[in-house]
Amino acid sequence: MRLISICNKIIEYSFYALFLFVPLIFTNITSELFELNKIWLTWGLTILVACAWFTKMALTRTFKIQRTPFDIPLFIFLVSQLISTIFSLDTRVSFWGYYSRFNGGFLSLFSYIFLYFAFVSNLEKRHALRIIYISLIAGMAVVLWGLPSHFGHDLTCLIFRGTYNVSCWTDAFRPTIRAFSSLGQPAWLAAYLALLIPLSTALLLSVVPIKKIPFKTVLLISLIVFSAGFVVFAASSASVLFYILSICIAILVISLLFYKNRQDNDRFSALIATAWGIVSSLFYLMLIFANTRAGIIGFWAGNIFFWVVLFFQKYISRSTLIRYAIGLNSIFLLISFIFGTTVAQLDKYTLPELLKKKPQSLNTQQKQTPANQPSENILITDSGKIRLYVWQGAIDAWKANPIFGTGVETFAFAYYKHRPAGHNLTSEWDYLYNKAHNEYLNYLTTTGIVGLGSYILFIATFLFLVIKNICIKSEKSTTLPLRDNLLSMALVAGFITILITNFFGFSVVIINLYFFFIPLLYIFLREAIPQKYLLIPFGKDKKYAANDIGPYQWTFIALFVITGFYLLLLLLRFYQADVAYALGYNFNRAGEVQQAYLKLTEAVKMRPSEPVFKDEYAVNLATLGSALIQNNQATAGAQLIQQAISLSDEITTNHPNNVVYWKSRVRIFYLLSQLDPQYLKEALRSIEKAHELAPTDAKISYNLGVIAGQNNQLQKAVNILTQTIKMKPNYRDAYFARGLFYYQLATDSTGKVTNPSYYEKAVSDLRHILQYIDKNDQTVIKTLESWGEKINF
Repeated sequence: MRLISICNKIIEYSFYALFLFVPLIFTNITSELFELNKIWLTWGLTILVACAWFTKMALTRTFKIQRTPFDIPLFIFLVSQLISTIFSLDTRVSFWGYYSRFNGGFLSLFSYIFLYFAFVSNLEKRHALRIIYISLIAGMAVVLWGLPSHFGHDLTCLIFRGTYNVSCWTDAFRPTIRAFSSLGQPAWLAAYLALLIPLSTALLLSVVPIKKIPFKTVLLISLIVFSAGFVVFAASSASVLFYILSICIAILVISLLFYKNRQDNDRFSALIATAWGIVSSLFYLMLIFANTRAGIIGFWAGNIFFWVVLFFQKYISRSTLIRYAIGLNSIFLLISFIFGTTVAQLDKYTLPELLKKKPQSLNTQQKQTPANQPSENILITDSGKIRLYVWQGAIDAWKANPIFGTGVETFAFAYYKHRPAGHNLTSEWDYLYNKAHNEYLNYLTTTGIVGLGSYILFIATFLFLVIKNICIKSEKSTTLPLRDNLLSMALVAGFITILITNFFGFSVVIINLYFFFIPLLYIFLREAIPQKYLLIPFGKDKKYAANDIGPYQWTFIALFVITGFYLLLLLLRFYQADVAYALGYNFNRAGEVQQAYLKLTEAVKMRPSEPVFKDEYAVNLATLGSALIQNNQATAGAQLIQQAISLSDEITTNHPNNVVYWKSRVRIFYLLSQLDPQYLKEALRSIEKAHELAPTDAKISYNLGVIAGQNNQLQKAVNILTQTIKMKPNYRDAYFARGLFYYQLATDSTGKVTNPSYYEKAVSDLRHILQYIDKNDQTVIKTLESWGEKINF
């Protein structure tokens, strides 16, 4: 039937698009450049697949799902996420996911599992192989896009700003130090490349083993790549030349492994092997440029597993395997020696460190500079130390909600209730953490022991199947093509890299796709899919020609198509609303409140159910209303202020556990208190609620103390700020505020000192800033001088 064929093509090419474009897509017009666009594309393709699959079911009059060895673990996992969503601290966040990512919310997890069953129920082994090849093509595109940025020439900046450099990125993004390409973050890029390298290596090995290839071919390939390097990077710096030279050396080393005069078909096979070797080397080079320890550790763990298993499985003769293993891994080690390892203990033996003292060194990596170090010379806390604080808070939050957790994707709320006070002493003390930076602890905190247990059950089921296949060779496995055996082991190696990178970080859209699809691709390649189906026929068991489609079938088909079209329109409208929100948000930060008002109004109208939009809109309304009143437009200003208060009331009522919304409410009422001091009371109540949700957040504690003092509760303000200083002893603003409140307690309305003890404490706090924090703090110096104190340096 032609309609069924069309449905099959839609399903097939939707999956191809999924693995090809998700790693690549990003744009600068949305509120988040990378992950939001990737999840929207994933949802859009999921809708297409669902529409085509359901239409196909209607045409065949059979509800049919292919059974797999992972059905029960996946079902248990999905149910655990649903229960956690229902009993969540914030059901909306649990369903959609945390705004700015959405990945990890119930809807995204449901989409991944739905796509899993759609693939296995409609496609075949040949499609699984194509997905692997498409994945490698996408990986090469990611590498080629990101490589120039390491040398200061970012294609993203060229497209978005028209400047072929890295000036479009802030200090939080340093692609010359830590590359991220189209993935958006170095750790995500590293995790993605780490799982792809074993696949390209397996395809190298799948070519008929050839010892050597003609030297002319080696020379030709080297010249082509050398010339292409000049074209791609368009630069004359020594670092770029050094990079090109190192790639040519890698090509030469691979090629020499196979050097021998053979016939043309052997030469062609050798060229294919060489090409896959180049791909593997480029992947590893970019992995080094990502400068992420978790990615390197994950890759080498998966890589060692891959070679060890192949050694014992004897898919290839051991002598040939050892030659390939030594040759390819020598290239990886050579790249590490030239560009660094990301491991400080090993980096001292690499070329960048050895040449660091030479003024004309070709060293380009500069590993001694932390990736997130801003222009100012400030101390950056080691990421490992920060993770330990986050992990401790995650465990404490889980202990308070052990069974089903706090709710899917509610880590941002759960963590701040149990945040270790020591986190305030790190360089990321005021960052908002919405992930545990450990996928397993993240599941434990947000979905409890049930959620984490079901997640591990899926992993364990897959690994058990792999171990069983390795230990017990079936007759089928011995008859599989060499390529399929190698790729299946490479998939397992890639899965191991995900398990390790997820331990030190968290998954994103593309990693979650591979997490759920690698076991599926594995059983496709191993031909281990059982001939079992979940079948629910709802019509006669016969084939229908196109003109035999009944009215009920057409009704269902029309329903599926209309529903799919409607959902795609909703998704498009969501995208357009976010674009408007992004502009409004940026206008607000730039002080262009009128332009922000227009865009935020547009965003809220297009998506009135989104509290993130309303929260920013409420702040904008309060700011604009205050400005109008100050410009003698009292009526219009009062209306906007009332609208802002109503929106804030609605948001905090519907989402009482979201500390971000309470902080926005504080901003609103503190701003309004400049017009009417009575609003300070509501600002105080709001900051007290925020402090209740985040009792160890030093910044919230500081603001609570300041607002309490401005409400004439001076002694309470001093006590709160004292607690703030205990949490963060180097908090300049807390010392300064406490000093001012001590001074108010020490003096009368004329400025005369009536309480010398408090006055000494006030002076002591300000002198502490000059002595231990910033001796050139002009605000502190002028304040002390206004009190009649002498400044001695």
